[in-house]
Amino acid sequence: MSRFFRVSIRVFLLIMVVHGSAQEKETRASKRNKKKSKQTEQAISIGQITKDTVQVVDTLSIVKKTVQHETTTITLTSIKDSVIDVARDHPKLAELDSIWKQELYNSDLFDSLYKSVTTLDYKPVEFVDLPTDTLKARLAELNARTPFNVEYNPSLESVIKSYLKNRHEHLDRLMALSEFYFPLFEQELDNYDIPLEIKYLAIVESALKPRAKSRVGATGLWQFMYGTGKMFGLEVSSYVDERMDPLMATKAACKYLASLYRVFGDWDLALASYNSGPGNVTKAIRRSGGYTNYWNIRHNLPRETAGYLPAFLATMYIFEYADKHGFQPKRPKFAYFETDTIKVKQMITLEQVSEKMNIDIEELQFLNPSYKLDIIPFIKDENYVLRLPLDKVGDFVANETQLYTIAKAEFDQREKPLPKFFEANDRIRYRVRSGDYLGRIARKYGVRVSQIKKWNRMRSNNLRIGQRLTIYPRKPVVTRTATSKKPTVVSTSTKQYTVQAGDTLWSISQKFKGVTIENLKNWNDISGTGIKPGMKLKLSKS
Repeated sequence: MSRFFRVSIRVFLLIMVVHGSAQEKETRASKRNKKKSKQTEQAISIGQITKDTVQVVDTLSIVKKTVQHETTTITLTSIKDSVIDVARDHPKLAELDSIWKQELYNSDLFDSLYKSVTTLDYKPVEFVDLPTDTLKARLAELNARTPFNVEYNPSLESVIKSYLKNRHEHLDRLMALSEFYFPLFEQELDNYDIPLEIKYLAIVESALKPRAKSRVGATGLWQFMYGTGKMFGLEVSSYVDERMDPLMATKAACKYLASLYRVFGDWDLALASYNSGPGNVTKAIRRSGGYTNYWNIRHNLPRETAGYLPAFLATMYIFEYADKHGFQPKRPKFAYFETDTIKVKQMITLEQVSEKMNIDIEELQFLNPSYKLDIIPFIKDENYVLRLPLDKVGDFVANETQLYTIAKAEFDQREKPLPKFFEANDRIRYRVRSGDYLGRIARKYGVRVSQIKKWNRMRSNNLRIGQRLTIYPRKPVVTRTATSKKPTVVSTSTKQYTVQAGDTLWSISQKFKGVTIENLKNWNDISGTGIKPGMKLKLSKS
């Protein structure tokens, strides 16, 4: 075999080896790509960032100035495709978030809890999962580490077992809400050197609903009456009710509770007086023969207050031993400290912020409950703020000039003028009208007939048309001193509204007196804020 032939064979074999190696690499790469493609498809299904193509419009403005100070603007526009990252959520997880938000924003818990406190009957309750001996041991342990009197008694056992047996679902939901509010409460309670367990008081008072309102007008997380709220710095106006502001109301509650403790020197009695007033507690002490233990004076307290402290202590026990009773509450989407505030520079509505910032209106209402009309006013020397999740604060600040411009343009086009800003009066002069009597006037302002007679030095119940009465209302009253365009009134014949192009739920609610965004959503089974032109909306419940 010649030398040339041997070299040729070697070269041929080398080429075959290289070619085979390349094919093998290509095969492996193909398998990797297929595997990667499969993994990518799986990633998309569980919530990963994927690529998407969008059109990007580039606009360049060139300004040319002449000697005569005239200005010419040349605008160059080009459209091109661009690949961006798009975050896609797992649909199941998104559904869970949706369920959580519905839980966060609904208000049925307050009515249920309020009723339970006023109707406690203390009858023995069979609940095999909590033997009496076990309860006694846990209450003794709890009593040792709190300043409240949590010693065992049959009445408290009845309330605890009743709650565990009949209200397990409600308590589970309250625990979920507590994850949002309790860090705020604990911080303020600590600032005022008040026992941290008082955080459970807000559950009994309001079921952790900032807009909760009792039948007598007590409002907010801490259920302040109008006069008491004013006494501790909570203002009420036609736009704002600071009793519904979580932070401001919590500070006021701490001040009030601290003052009550200084009077009674006992936290059980301080809580009872927070609910019914110090006068009712001191009367109950007198009627009981001088006892100062809550359980000894309970039968002399108003019915609601008699069930108030047992409900508080039962709630404290269940929250402190939640893991022993199988509670697994949902966790909030974000915590209170993961939000921040921005001082508004111009009047703006939550609906406008929702639409322009792509935030659910329910989320904004939840974070900003003190704005009664969902409008944040701008008043000189007042610090009204918008609370947003932290990840939205930067977006708002970066675009606030444009947001205010859009908001002003929408206000200027309104069919119905906005209500003027008025402070709710702490004293009013009421003019008696035909058909009035003291009982009707007293109910209107949340006071007693005897109080009206005392304030006006009246010896009888007789009234005359045109008579002026001085009243210190327990319910906030807004009086208008300026005339404005008469709002549209929903008549019996106008029961539907056809959505027009450009309409929003907020703009529609402003066209009809007494109709709110929540009304429209409830009456028409609307879950979000989306409405379409041509839709027929009910304007009344029936």
